[in-house]
Formats: sequence, structure tokens, C-alpha cells
Amino acid sequence: MKKGQNSLNGDSSASGSEPTYAIGLEAPLSGQYAGLGVNVQYAVQVAVDQANASNSFGFKVKLINGDDLGDPAKAPAAATSLTQDPAVLGVIGPTFSSSVLATAKIYGSAGLAFITPSATNSSLQDQSFAAFHRIVPDDNVEGSQAADWLQHRGVKKLFVLQDLSAYGKGVADTVAAEAHKDGVSVTEQGLDAQTTTNYNPMAQTIVSSGDDAVFYGGYDAQAALLAKALQSAGFKGIAVGGNGIKSNVFTTGAGTAGNGWYMTCGCQDATVAPQSKAFAAAYQKTFNTPASTYSPESYDAANALLTAIKDAAATGAPTRAGVEAALNAIDFKGITSEIKFQSDGDVAASVQTVNLYQQRDGAITELGNVRSEN
Repeated sequence: MKKGQNSLNGDSSASGSEPTYAIGLEAPLSGQYAGLGVNVQYAVQVAVDQANASNSFGFKVKLINGDDLGDPAKAPAAATSLTQDPAVLGVIGPTFSSSVLATAKIYGSAGLAFITPSATNSSLQDQSFAAFHRIVPDDNVEGSQAADWLQHRGVKKLFVLQDLSAYGKGVADTVAAEAHKDGVSVTEQGLDAQTTTNYNPMAQTIVSSGDDAVFYGGYDAQAALLAKALQSAGFKGIAVGGNGIKSNVFTTGAGTAGNGWYMTCGCQDATVAPQSKAFAAAYQKTFNTPASTYSPESYDAANALLTAIKDAAATGAPTRAGVEAALNAIDFKGITSEIKFQSDGDVAASVQTVNLYQQRDGAITELGNVRSEN
């Protein structure tokens, strides 16, 4: 192996067995956002376990986890740890948009390709990040379709609240702009999720506004607090959140106050989609819990990365540069969609789909493509 090449040959030369290659994972595996991070981690682990059991790629896989707590201040340390391990040929994650913004240059400088299955901020693809790949629609797609859906529901006055995060502000700004374009009267405010624990004053402000609907751009735990506050304040309008609130954390935290809330998400419900049946069964069997938000997308991201490693290995020991090139050229049929990347790293526009969900009787149910629900 030439100096500077990043590959892991394991013990294949000595034992005659398959080589072993490593992939990394950056996600919040502890802390307040661990619920979403675990959805990603478990799905990637299913893909790794299946690859090792079937030998379908011709090599064994080792998963190396990096916990960034969903905190952009801690994300660089997790990314640096993964880039400094020469065995790692690609990374799944980061999970959050703010973490992508904090780490993309680290991955790019190391020539280490990464695929985020869940970070949706609409500026990420415009940053010229060398190693960036994303397999879900961005907030411009999701937010504009959410606003159009609200307008078709007859909403005339919309209150948009966002949590000041890279994700929350991005999707909320898009919803506000598109709703205004649709002729809806919009009020937009921000409330820092890191410092706010009492949502009762904001709920009173929303009710006093007389607006027909509220859209929340932010994450699940804070949305649950908002839902309870809105219920206490007597809000009777339509309540909608972006993909960041679609989780069991929201369902558990909000309780009955979450019933009736809608969510938009460029993600698939693995528990009902026919093409996800085998994955959902394997996930349930391994972890004794259902696959959840961004689990199918994470599974697809892992298998796309493993396919790229296989393609790069066709001419010898795979390198990071070879994996990056193979990933840029990939055309992979996953359980969520066809995965092929545009030159900016985003998944091809032709396969981007946003679904609408609603919490009913304590469970989040997929209603279908948000466009078909207009």
C-alpha cells in the first residue's frame, strides 16, 4: 500500500478470509437528541450485520461510532476522530444540519466521503463541500410543500415559530416565504430551544394572534412542550411541524396534546411501506423496537456506501478517494428510492418525495405524499 492511501486489509493475506473495511457513523448517540440518533445507528447496524452475514459485498464491515450529541460545538471532535482513523473509508451522518455545517470541511480535507440521511438545511448543497452527500429532500422542498398544503387547507393566517437552529430556521423561513407567496398572512418568530423551557407565554401569543395555524421549525422535545402549552392555552387551529418533530420523543412528551399535529418529512414509514418490510422485520428482531424516523434512509445510506466501497475495491484495495469517486457515480436502488447524486451532493431531484404524517391516538401515521393530500 502506498503512503497516504487509506484502506484496511484486515488479516486476509494471512488467513485467506475476506478483507475487513470500516465505515463511520456520526450521530447524537447520547443526550437530548439521542432518540433520532439511535434510529440512524440501529439502521446502519442492520445493514452492517446483513453484509457480514451474507458476504454479499465480498468483504467484512466494521462500524465505528462517533457521538456528537447533536451539538455543533461537539461535532468537530467526533468528525476528527473518524477522519484520523485510517481504516474508515466513508461516514454515515452527521444527523443534524448544524453538525454538517460544523464538520463538512473536516471531512472534505480528509477526503472522507459522508452521506447524511437526515440533515435537510437548504444551504448545505450550496457550500461546495467536497465530501458532502445527502439522500433526503432539503428544507426548500419540504417547507414549500408544507406551506402549499396549509394554503390548500384554507389557512389565511399562519404563525411560524422556529428554534433558531440551522435546521429549524431554514425550514421555517421557507414555510413563511412560500405561504406569503400563496397569499397567506404570516407572522414569524424565533425562540431559542437551548434556553427556553416555558412555552406558555409563546402559546398565549399564538392564541392571541387569532392565526388559523401554527408551523414549528425545530425538534421533537421542544415541540412537545409547545404542544402542551398550546393545548393549555386553548389553541384550536392546525398545528404542523417539520421532520425534526416526527419521533417517539414528541409522542411521549406531548401526550394527548400531540394528537392532531401534522408533520412533513422527506422520509418513509418503514413499518408500512411494502419495500421496507424485510428491513423493518430485521430491525424489530435485532433491537426489539420498530424502525422510526430516518431509519430506512439510514439503511439505504449505509448500503449505498458499502456498494461504493465494493465498486472501489474492484481494482484493488479501496482508498478514500476511490470510494468518493464511486459514490459520486453511484446509481443504487434502495428501499426508499433510487439513490444517485447530483454534482452538488444532493440526491437527484427526480426521486425527492415529501410525505405527510399525523399523530392520532398517540401514534404517528403516514397519510401519503403531501402533494396528494392537497
